Amino acid sequence: MYRYETHLHSAPVSICAKTGVEAHIANYKKLGCDGIFLTNHFLDGNIACDGSLSYREKLDFYFSDFDKACELGKEAGLKVFFGVELSLLGTDFLIYGLERQWYYDNPQIMEMKKSEELPFMMNAGALVVQAHPFREAGYIDHIRLFPRCVHAVEVINSCRKEQENEMARLYADHYGLLPFAGSDNHWADRLTSFAGMEFEEPVDSEKQFAELVKSGKGRMFVINVADGDVI
Repeated sequence: MYRYETHLHSAPVSICAKTGVEAHIANYKKLGCDGIFLTNHFLDGNIACDGSLSYREKLDFYFSDFDKACELGKEAGLKVFFGVELSLLGTDFLIYGLERQWYYDNPQIMEMKKSEELPFMMNAGALVVQAHPFREAGYIDHIRLFPRCVHAVEVINSCRKEQENEMARLYADHYGLLPFAGSDNHWADRLTSFAGMEFEEPVDSEKQFAELVKSGKGRMFVINVADGDVI
């Protein structure tokens, strides 16, 4: 099986991330993963970007960590793919399968409500996943669910409590949404477990990944660091 981390943040682009892409590349190479998706917070979220910059300049900054990760991944023999995490007051969505140029060509997404933006991206070919839908935190006023605007739900998130993940499973099952897993890694090798998606064939592009997941060909996995078991 070919295994991929699907939910990963890096400094300096994501304010909440504690480590840069160098540490992430080394960690996932050590774990035996075949690739990673760098899903830093987008311009609507927790991004360390000067607010006075133009939309294009903000995107240039946003992609800077991804470009660096690609170079380091090539040297290390680890595939690096591009993803996005959109945000709405603590409600987050993982986006896969849209090319970089698509974001440059569609600045209007910054003015859309999420109930408009997510279907717009889906119609453009994106895989849309609601991340940690039942996450609780002091900065989150209330839980928001978008069952008609996503393909999948992150039902395994290595950074969330099991109760939150179990609620996500019930949500996905009830609405017939695809199950999805990721680590939500901000700290490189400091997690006790890592999660992601695995496939019987290697992934070569973001678009292929999106289609594999949407067609139900992906399987969730969890790596427990203490014992090295993969489940």
